[in-house]
Amino acid sequence: QVHLVESGEKSVQAGGSLGLSCVASASTYNSQCVGYFRRAPGKWNEAVAYISTGSGTTYYGDSVKGRVTISRDNAKNTVYLQMNNLKPEDTAMYYCAADYPADCSAGVPHSTWGQGIQVTVSS
Repeated sequence: QVHLVESGEKSVQAGGSLGLSCVASASTYNSQCVGYFRRAPGKWNEAVAYISTGSGTTYYGDSVKGRVTISRDNAKNTVYLQMNNLKPEDTAMYYCAADYPADCSAGVPHSTWGQGIQVTVSS
C-alpha cells in the first residue's frame, strides 16, 4: 500500500517552497517505482517526479524540472518531494503512487496511489 504522511491541504505563496513525504509499505517500497503525479481541475494527470528506490535514479516532469527534487530514505520506506519556486499553475491534488517495475522503466507510477493532498499556490 501507498499512503501519504501528510493530510489536509497545503497552501503557499508563489515563489515559496513546500515538501511532501510518502511512506510506503516495505513490500511496495522494495518492489515498485514510487513517485508523484498531480491532477488539476479540468486537466489530465501529470507526472511530477518519481524514483527507483533501489538505484536512486530520479525522473522529473518537464513542467517542474529544476524546481523539484525527489529523494528517498530506504530505512524509513519513505519518498520525499521538495518543491521550490512554486507557481500558481502548480496548484493541484498531488498523489503519491507506486507501480511496477521497480526501475521505473514504465514511466510515472499510477497503479496504486494515496488519498492525495491539495496544494494551492496563490499569486
